[in-house]
Amino acid sequence: MRGATGRTIKAGINGRTGSATRALVVIPAHNEEETIREVVTRSLKHADVSVTDDGSRDETLKILEGIKREADRGKHGHRLNIVKHPQATHIPRAVQDGLKWGAAQRQYDYFITMDAGLSHDPDALPDFLAADPGAEVVIGSRRRPENVPAYRRLVSRLGALVINYALSESYLDVAGPRLRDCTSGFRRYSRRAAEAIAAAELRSRAFDFHMEALALCLRRGMRAAEIPITYVFSNSSFNRKVLWQAMKFGWRLIRTK
Repeated sequence: MRGATGRTIKAGINGRTGSATRALVVIPAHNEEETIREVVTRSLKHADVSVTDDGSRDETLKILEGIKREADRGKHGHRLNIVKHPQATHIPRAVQDGLKWGAAQRQYDYFITMDAGLSHDPDALPDFLAADPGAEVVIGSRRRPENVPAYRRLVSRLGALVINYALSESYLDVAGPRLRDCTSGFRRYSRRAAEAIAAAELRSRAFDFHMEALALCLRRGMRAAEIPITYVFSNSSFNRKVLWQAMKFGWRLIRTK
């Protein structure tokens, strides 16, 4: 397939229709100057990328603009878009604005969200593209975690229990959709799922976004699947305040069953 610039654009194959698919990788970034070049250039090997620079005060935006010039000259094989936030808005708005831009292009079948700090491996993107084509949401389940503190593993497991129950069809169904990892941010959304998230009035403020996005999709009758990924723990903005927000949001989901 050839893009508007004449360079070859790689495309996957849609397992349901046999037609070529286009994917957009959506990356929220805030002060990620140490890792952003590697994350973006490795991702550009597999798909178009949209990075939301969420009010970075370091060299993140400058680095992104340099990569974009390279991409515009055809160096990376895929396109780079930059959404610029003058001030930090945190994960929900940063991801949502990337999805909004992608949905407005009307050319992408899949939208893959991932971290800017190399916690998620860009070379795993083909696994998401090849995953169950019938699933509207494909979650990268962190079954191969590296350097993850025990408390973070515990929080993730408790979060999965709460979200599965909140998304079950009755108060007596405690297992729900039986998802192992409900809070992973490495995900593939279908166009339908991405458009639903892009159009929503989000209530989440931080990492609870991953809970809200999953609920928005599954409560509209969409199906979720999981694939195993390697997750490398790095410096995280996760703290007691963020944990409290997630707990409150989990309770909100249960109350709105």
